[in-house]
Amino acid sequence: MDQVNEDTLAARKVIAVHINYPSRAAQRGRTPAQPSYFLKPSSSLATGSAQAPSVVERPAGCELLGYEGEIALVIGKPARRVGIEDAWSHVAWVTASNDLGVYDLRYADKGSNLRSKGGDGFTPIGPGLIAADAVDPAALRLRTWHNGNLVQDDTTEDLLFPFARLVADLSQLLTLEEGDIILTGTPAGASVAKPGDVVEVEVSTAENGTGALSTGRLATRVEEGTTAFADFGALPQADDMQREEAYGSREAAGLAPVAGPAVGHVLAPELKAKLESVCTATLSSQLRKRGLNNVSIDGLTSTRPEKRIVGLARTLRYVPNREDLFKTHGGGFNAQKKAIDSVNEGEVLVMEARGEKGTGTIGDILALRAQVRGAAAIITDGGVRDFSAVAAMDMPTYYANPHPAVLGRRHIPWDTDITIACGGTTVQPGDIIVADSDGILVIPPALAEELADDSIAQEREEVFIAEMVQQGNSVDGLYPMNAEWQNRYAEWEAGKPNG
Repeated sequence: MDQVNEDTLAARKVIAVHINYPSRAAQRGRTPAQPSYFLKPSSSLATGSAQAPSVVERPAGCELLGYEGEIALVIGKPARRVGIEDAWSHVAWVTASNDLGVYDLRYADKGSNLRSKGGDGFTPIGPGLIAADAVDPAALRLRTWHNGNLVQDDTTEDLLFPFARLVADLSQLLTLEEGDIILTGTPAGASVAKPGDVVEVEVSTAENGTGALSTGRLATRVEEGTTAFADFGALPQADDMQREEAYGSREAAGLAPVAGPAVGHVLAPELKAKLESVCTATLSSQLRKRGLNNVSIDGLTSTRPEKRIVGLARTLRYVPNREDLFKTHGGGFNAQKKAIDSVNEGEVLVMEARGEKGTGTIGDILALRAQVRGAAAIITDGGVRDFSAVAAMDMPTYYANPHPAVLGRRHIPWDTDITIACGGTTVQPGDIIVADSDGILVIPPALAEELADDSIAQEREEVFIAEMVQQGNSVDGLYPMNAEWQNRYAEWEAGKPNG
């Protein structure tokens, strides 16, 4: 495989696309009807590898050096007024890129991005070049690591503007020359790098196994700049809006939520710890005491039965496939992908699949995306594709059965964050999901605190009962405890240390 060299770094033009991945469009809250572009100077180009990272300065006085893993196209022959059907033949190479920029200077050039994204070393590319004629441009995979943690993982299958369209579109007004570079957009997951951080980007063909092609990891290390800006030009300035844009969300930037309508329940760490300390069998008996008998999601198997899960429910509903409706709701950034791409740290994505076992409702790529976003678990009363890969993940998935078919065989992903039915019970967004090897419970948030406290008390009583049985006592009058045993339990309890 060829490597990025001095000729590649001497590109005539570097052209970048603003928004092209559906996940990024959802994060930004806008989906463009047509691509829009900006230029980066060729002097911003650099290259680096895992063995010899490039070095980029976060300019002195700046706070928000953003990184964006991207796929870069290198033009191989001039393109002027070419059609979409011929455009890909003008691309010689595909490689990895990191579209770096300082959000502290975005205000200064009214959208041109010259100062914010044009700095020396702000466009590392490489290290390897993949021949464009050896790949399907709609089957490439882009991954980004920040200090070794995978933060971006997406494919080119559902781009807003496929690569050939970008080449053809640009060629209508300007000549794309040999060596020109096009940066094709970044998916959700881009964030901020600080001095000492290392960001790595890799582009590969989407297939697994020995036949996959890869650029290798493009590595960039961030250093703190020491030369202050001159006082006759734009100076860095950052505000909360830029922090939110740079990190991807207010939460990721460490900012308080914007005041407004109620955003739903919050699972306090103390309550979560209590619920994690008791088993679902105990919780189930306490729910039954309160007249709640239909609060279990039944008939599912876990890929990680040894794990105990506690998290707030997010919901996704599939409806039966109807071919005309699948055309409008099944493709692109559909409800399934929106749900996966918006699940937050510690949340549980619960899917209503009507118990339909004849197709998959989640596969390895989307399950991985949910895991990367920090989901506590996925629960579906339908099938799972790519089962071996899904089962190997740390994040548990609860499922009805494996099945190789895509969801379009039986399902249309329809809507998210609504009341649904899953495994025979009703689940609402914000319900608390508790799952272990005994099963899955749906707990109304208003009952959770007292339910947890009573369950802890019940399990303490059961420790006493188990000790008494171990000592040879009959269960008659002991399980459940009569008045005499209650008195003996009180004495036992008084002699035990707290906790």
